[in-house]
Amino acid sequence: MSGGGTMLSTQVNVLAKRSMRKTLRQPFQLFPIVFFPIILLAVNASGLKSATELVGFPTRSYVSFAIAVAFIQGAMFALINTGTNLAEDIESGFFNRLALTPLRRVSLIAGLLVGVAAIGALQSAVYILIGLVVGTHLDAGFGGALVVIALGSLTTLAFGALGCAAALWTGSGEAVQGLFPLFFVFVFLSSSNLPRNLLGTGWFHTVANWNPISYLIEAFRSLYIYGWDSTALWRGFAVAAGLGVIALLASSGALRKRLQRT
Repeated sequence: MSGGGTMLSTQVNVLAKRSMRKTLRQPFQLFPIVFFPIILLAVNASGLKSATELVGFPTRSYVSFAIAVAFIQGAMFALINTGTNLAEDIESGFFNRLALTPLRRVSLIAGLLVGVAAIGALQSAVYILIGLVVGTHLDAGFGGALVVIALGSLTTLAFGALGCAAALWTGSGEAVQGLFPLFFVFVFLSSSNLPRNLLGTGWFHTVANWNPISYLIEAFRSLYIYGWDSTALWRGFAVAAGLGVIALLASSGALRKRLQRT
């Protein structure tokens, strides 16, 4: 590896560790990432378990059906936490001081996102374990668990990149946090509570079909209730990758604008 490549790798590694420590050391950030999605899962599973009696519902366990939403909610909280942490660095002047060092510009964002991806893998593993405790069945087995972790990490990275873009454009933690209701609406207007074939309301069915969150949820869900569904999986990975590319392009543009003002 060239000296420049080694230096970039070292910079990314240092910033990734800082990003992870900043999240792991703050309980108020860890609680929503890990526990809030599980609390919502318990509430939804209790209130909607009778939906499993509908003709065409794909499983008799609503918990196995609904746990997919936890991975998306975890990624949404990663968006808020990542964006808020970056905005705090901008507001405190730390980001500007960092930008004035010989640090490679790409590592400013890459380090954050490597840390976010690692947190995404960790929280996905936690959701899998908690799911097993409460009675979910991962039909795809151990290999499926690894795919869930990989997809969870990629999805969290994509959402985290959106948080970075928002923080770089606005420089405000409050503005980043204001995005949460918007993304929560996207989850609600998806196939989060019922499969798309059972969404009877015409406009809701149309919105869920066009909503990319539906395909992310269905990719996670397929591993729990169908085993290996290649169509659901490639759609989910394609949506996560596409969202990540768009978010990275937005972050790159916002970073250039931010550095021009430094």
